[in-house]
Amino acid sequence: CIVGENVSVGAGTKLYSSIVLDGWTEIGENNEIYPGVIIGVIPQDLKYKGEESYVRIGNGNIFREYVTINRAAGEREVTRVGDNTLVIAYVHIGHNNNLGSNLIIANSVGLSGHVVIEDFATIGGMVGSHQHVRVGRLAMVGGYTKLVRDVSPYALVDGYPARIFSINTRGLARHGYSKELR
Repeated sequence: CIVGENVSVGAGTKLYSSIVLDGWTEIGENNEIYPGVIIGVIPQDLKYKGEESYVRIGNGNIFREYVTINRAAGEREVTRVGDNTLVIAYVHIGHNNNLGSNLIIANSVGLSGHVVIEDFATIGGMVGSHQHVRVGRLAMVGGYTKLVRDVSPYALVDGYPARIFSINTRGLARHGYSKELR
């Protein structure tokens, strides 16, 4: 593993092999970071001019093989991942993203810059998002969906163009919402 001079890694975080942690990156406690993950390298944004910017990652996350997380573009801006999130293999988390906690992000998802994903959302495999998209709390986005606009909280969204099929009844039930409320 290669850990840059401005990187901090919290207690109990496991780094497996062939990982690159760079830039001004803060990683909390009890995370698992699998082989080939790259966190904190410069953003894939032509506006970036070498300014100090950050990646901040909370606690209890799992980043599977070959995940990339770019630091933010813009002086003192942040790319953020909350707590207890599972990010499966080959996911790209672009610059200035703000990801909440308790997310599931499946294989080969591409999140462009400035994406916001609220707590307890699930993003299916091979989803691609346009920049500045927001995915609401407890929403579920089906695999292969192309996101070019916001996803409402509690919605089940799929397809291209992405459209709401229903509320995320299963997710709501798992989180204790009564049948009447759903």
